[in-house]
Amino acid sequence: MNIAQLLIMSIGIMAVLVLSYAAFSGPSATKESSRRLQAVRFRHSDNAVDKVEAQYRKAVAARKPKAYRPAGSSSRLEALEMRLHKTGRSWTLSQYLYVSGGLGLVVMVLLYLKTSAPLLALGGGVFIGAGLPHLVVGRAISRRVNNFVVRFPDALELLVRGLRSGLPISETLGLVATEVPGPVGEEFKMITDRIRVGRTMEQALQETADRLDMPEFSFFCITLAIQRETGGNLAETLANLADVLRKRAQMKLKIRAMSSESKASAYIVGALPFIVFGLIYSINPTYMEKFWLDQRLIVTGIGGFVWLGIGAFIMAKMVNFEI
Repeated sequence: MNIAQLLIMSIGIMAVLVLSYAAFSGPSATKESSRRLQAVRFRHSDNAVDKVEAQYRKAVAARKPKAYRPAGSSSRLEALEMRLHKTGRSWTLSQYLYVSGGLGLVVMVLLYLKTSAPLLALGGGVFIGAGLPHLVVGRAISRRVNNFVVRFPDALELLVRGLRSGLPISETLGLVATEVPGPVGEEFKMITDRIRVGRTMEQALQETADRLDMPEFSFFCITLAIQRETGGNLAETLANLADVLRKRAQMKLKIRAMSSESKASAYIVGALPFIVFGLIYSINPTYMEKFWLDQRLIVTGIGGFVWLGIGAFIMAKMVNFEI
C-alpha cells in the first residue's frame, strides 16, 4: 500500500467520523421544550422583570443577522480586509497577500534545497506562508481587543458622568472620543464621524459592533436599544453595565491565572516532539535523512502530526472557558 492509498483511506475515515458526529448531534428536545415554555411565559406574563427580559431578547433578535457572514462581510477577501482593520495598523490586503506569498515561496525553496522532497516543500511553504501571517494578525487583534476591554469601562463611566451633568448622548460620545486614548477613543471617533455625516446613532453603533465582533460592545449597543424602547435612567443603566464589565474582566483574569499551569504543560508537551526532532537532526543528520524519503516514515510523521493536533485541540478545549 503506497502513500496515496493511505492518505485516501485516512481522509475517508475522517469523513465518516465527521458525518457520524453530524448525524447523531441533533438539537435537544428538552432544551427546545423549555425554550417554548419560556417564550409563552414572556408573552403572557405581567411581571416587569419578564417584560424587560422579553424586550431584551427582542432587541437581540432584531440585531442578529439573518445569515452569518464572516466578520460582517460579503466575501472572503472583504472578511480578510476587515480582519486587518481590526489590528488598528495600516496594513493593507495587498501587503498581506504579498508577504504571505513571498514567505511561502522562500520556505518552499529552502525546504526543497535541504530535503529534495517536493511534497514536503510544498506543504511546508503553504503551512508557513498561510499560518505565520495569520498568527501575527491574530496576535495584533488580540492585543488591541484586550486594550479595548480594559479601557471600555472607563469610557462607560465617562459617559455616565456626562449624562448626569446634563449632556446629550451624542455629545458624551464625542467626549469619549477625545478623552479616552487607545482603540476605545479611535472607535468612538469613527462613531461620531458617522453621526455627523447623517447616520443615526443606532446605525453607527451597529456598524462598529459588526466590525469589532466583541460581546462587551454588543452589550453596550443592546443597552442603548432597550433604553430607547423602554425608557428609564440611561446613566444608571450604563453605570451598572460598567460594573458588570469590570467584574467580567476580573473573572477572565482569575480563569487565566487558574489555567496557566495547564497551558504551560500543553505548550511543553506540544513542543517536545519538535525539539527532540531538531536536536537529533542537528546531532546526526544522516540518521534522519530517510524521514524525508521513505514513504513509511512520511506516513508515520503525518499520523504523528494528526494525533498531536487532536491532543492539542482537546487540551485547548479543556482550558478554554466561556464567560
